Amino acid sequence: MRFILSLAILTLSLTAENWPGWRGPRGDGTSLEKNIPTIWSPTKNIAWKTPIPGKGHASPVVWEDKIFLVTCDEARQERLLFCVDRVSGKILWKQVVLQSPLERVHRLNSRASSTPATDGERVYVSFLDQKDMVVAAYSLDGKLLWRARPGVFKSVHGYCSSPVIWKEKLIVNGDHDGPSYIVALDRANGNTLWKTMRQNRTRSYCVPTIFHLGGQPQMVLSGDRSVASYNPDTGKNIWYLNGPTQQFVASMVYNSAADLLFMTGGFPQHHIIGLKHDGRGTIDDSGKIMWHHRTPNWVSYVPSPISAGKYFLLVNDRGFASCFDARTGDAQWAGEKMSRGAHASLVSAEGLVYFTFDDGTTRVIRPGKKLDIVAENSVGEGVFASPAISQGNLFIKGDRHLFRIGKK
Repeated sequence: MRFILSLAILTLSLTAENWPGWRGPRGDGTSLEKNIPTIWSPTKNIAWKTPIPGKGHASPVVWEDKIFLVTCDEARQERLLFCVDRVSGKILWKQVVLQSPLERVHRLNSRASSTPATDGERVYVSFLDQKDMVVAAYSLDGKLLWRARPGVFKSVHGYCSSPVIWKEKLIVNGDHDGPSYIVALDRANGNTLWKTMRQNRTRSYCVPTIFHLGGQPQMVLSGDRSVASYNPDTGKNIWYLNGPTQQFVASMVYNSAADLLFMTGGFPQHHIIGLKHDGRGTIDDSGKIMWHHRTPNWVSYVPSPISAGKYFLLVNDRGFASCFDARTGDAQWAGEKMSRGAHASLVSAEGLVYFTFDDGTTRVIRPGKKLDIVAENSVGEGVFASPAISQGNLFIKGDRHLFRIGKK
């Protein structure tokens, strides 16, 4: 019995992953973990649920036995960072990161929408102080280590810019209604290491995603009237596609089977693009776009898509879900109405994709040529935040509670 228990613990430790930032360890919503729950309800398979005060659409992040998440106490005008014990659900500490007049936001945004990031030594957060971007680092026991104001940020829709960890850097996107930029800070002290100005002055909320492509790291994002790639070490532009529209929110993903990047989104026009990543300079007329869809019910604006095997899946803001062949762009099934609305990004584990909707339901879907719904679940309250997967559990931040889904 002792041997079997030790073997089980070893197996879990070999497959368990931290979920250290926006969309997990690879920034694309994928988990390598096994035996993630597929069935739950408000009274079934919930290890714990913890009331979390305030409002926030940011996702929880997980490092070993600590969960970090942010909210805004609007009555007190406080932007808060919480640390929760992963095992028990107990709130270990909270810190007021910022107390400042409430910025104007879109009705579907919050004042705590930027997902934190952690490297296991510090936890990093990002908020808006009126017209200044504020980035701060805390120790894992809640001590403020540094605070930086790397640039201004103006938008009638509010703020969301989740920090991204790359080597010794913390990278934050500053696409706004002014001179836009991307900035890399030193994780140790908050000093600016590089700052790259963008070509336009248009608000977007895309979190950069970093992939190793063509023998080099590429930091890719849509936004600021463009789709672009940068070297995350230096901030220098690698390639640049003008348009195809003005504003973007969803992060980009990469499919290794098709060897293509995917962009979805857009306002006022709608686009899904399968894009080669080997361009240099401006690639507008270079033939790098492999396929392109513009059907409104297929295109996601806010929720980020996911790559799963040979498929590319997404859900749009009005609750229509779609699955495409990643290489050809052919719709396997598309425009399937599943809910009245969706803003959480997709996550996946063991070949299954989790679609979480605004009403708190999650549909677990097996990608393929035909729609295959494995399970439908609910936490019993609204959900705007994207789920996290770590240590064999699914973590969902609802309107009022943080849920740990799985065995106790």
